[in-house]
Amino acid sequence: MTTPSLVILSSAIELATGIALIAAPGFFGRALLGTELSSAGIAVARVAGLGLLSLGLACWPGQNQVNPQAARGLLIYNVLAAFYLGYLRVGAGFVSYLLWPACVLHALLTILLIAQHRRDARQ
Repeated sequence: MTTPSLVILSSAIELATGIALIAAPGFFGRALLGTELSSAGIAVARVAGLGLLSLGLACWPGQNQVNPQAARGLLIYNVLAAFYLGYLRVGAGFVSYLLWPACVLHALLTILLIAQHRRDARQ
């Protein structure tokens, strides 16, 4: 997979997640965390959705060219998201059917972005 493809994939996932958080934060909270969100939680989830939407749009490659800072930003986000989602399951005791898959997805994207960065650096 090429760097532009990985950045597009990661950006698309964040765009979709942002839209889902904006449109249906309560459903997303139940699916991801297995719990209801309070009204404050819904407001914060929508702000997070706006942030993810912005991240996805800002990192989308223009004319099939990837900005290195965008790829780095997505890498850092995926590392942090994978660790935090794993912590929510293992350390904080949240249980839902999407928590582990979301954690694994972010970990996989992290591994792919690192591997592609290493391939690009060798060339």
